[in-house]
Amino acid sequence: MTDQPSSEAQDKIGEHRDRIDEIDCQLVKLLNARAAESLAIRGLKPAVHWGLYDPKREEEIFTNLAKCNGGPLYSENLREIYEAILHVMKELRG
Repeated sequence: MTDQPSSEAQDKIGEHRDRIDEIDCQLVKLLNARAAESLAIRGLKPAVHWGLYDPKREEEIFTNLAKCNGGPLYSENLREIYEAILHVMKELRG
């Protein structure tokens, strides 16, 4: 018996990491698309006399996330992630 790591397991880890890298690129594209939509909304809000922060809308977002979540992330995990995303979106300068 050897203490050498399994090359098959190493290959599989490499494959998973490659897929993660691809997914991360997709996420970046989607986050940038989301940011563009957020900036467009921000530009329209003064015309309807709406403030920048809309707590009701944020709760709608969290509710929608929970509805479409199929796991393995918990809804609380998604809420935490999206709280960070929403914070960044509010800080964007467009």
